[in-house]
Amino acid sequence: NRVVYGDYGLQAVEGGWIKATTIEAGRIAAQQYIRGEGRLFVRMFPHKSITARPLETRMGTGKGEPDHWVAVIRPGKVMFELAGVSEAAARECFARVAYKLPVRVRLVGRSPL
Repeated sequence: NRVVYGDYGLQAVEGGWIKATTIEAGRIAAQQYIRGEGRLFVRMFPHKSITARPLETRMGTGKGEPDHWVAVIRPGKVMFELAGVSEAAARECFARVAYKLPVRVRLVGRSPL
């Protein structure tokens, strides 16, 4: 729940599931904004598979094929980090990423040890 790799981080305020496609969309939005100025770190990975069966399928045929993958997010988890950019640039970049995420987030800075 701390910023480890970068200078600024995007921290979840509430919990939830974030799809792998949503993580990738946030990563692309951040990369396009910083354009090689700084470094982006993605601190979550979609480990959980969500299965689905086709509609109108009879009972007793099993669980179904994996439909998509999600990352389980708990409150306080730092999801993205930025290094090598100013605070104003990090705030604007994370505002673009936060728009794509289904959970509420906040900007946090690196705390001195």
